[in-house]
Amino acid sequence: MFEKVGNVSVPFRCAASLSQTINQVAASRQKHTLPDLPYDYGALEPHINAEIMQLHHSKHHATYVNNLNVTEEKYKEALAKGDVSAQVALQPALKFNGGGHINHSIFWTNLSPNGGGEPQGELMEAIKRDFGSFQKMQEKMSATAVAVQGSGWGWLGYEKESGRLRIVACANQDPLQGTTGLIPLLGIDVWEHAYYLQYKNVRPDYIKAIWNIINWENVSERLQTAKK
Repeated sequence: MFEKVGNVSVPFRCAASLSQTINQVAASRQKHTLPDLPYDYGALEPHINAEIMQLHHSKHHATYVNNLNVTEEKYKEALAKGDVSAQVALQPALKFNGGGHINHSIFWTNLSPNGGGEPQGELMEAIKRDFGSFQKMQEKMSATAVAVQGSGWGWLGYEKESGRLRIVACANQDPLQGTTGLIPLLGIDVWEHAYYLQYKNVRPDYIKAIWNIINWENVSERLQTAKK
């Protein structure tokens, strides 16, 4: 499963099961680790330069992983003590750092030096059905990502109940499935650390460029997994 973090598949699934999910995460003895990139830091140039990729992966994503591990240790201690107040107080940090780890783990695989162009097969048919055309989907997702206030993500997700694709934005590091119920297929990181060193404050230019490196094969695989 693409969104498996540790021994738990996508924590924070919904408010009703939040405590149960956090308990499962905290009970795990396995430490989260920073995943290797499937390409070199400079492989996505000229669209995203090597310096951004190196900092984004080895510093920012690594920080989410480290903080998630620390927070989980604190949560296990609070759980063992039966300290409910401490457990509640730690939930925002679990959501933020767990979401950051989940989101970035998806993001790296959504990109490829051999990406770009248009998707094929079932994914393309679903895009045409739900948005009218690939161009309309691209325009809507770009506009959604550009419009994020402050930091966050633009997402293409799969709504299992209806079997349709949806485009939404999530603030900060809120995980898509936990905040909307949608299964993440494609995410665009619009935190400034994802683009500022190259694109400064011109977020639309970054989003326009990122379409040249989207790994549609990976997005298609995610759709197939989501439909099972």
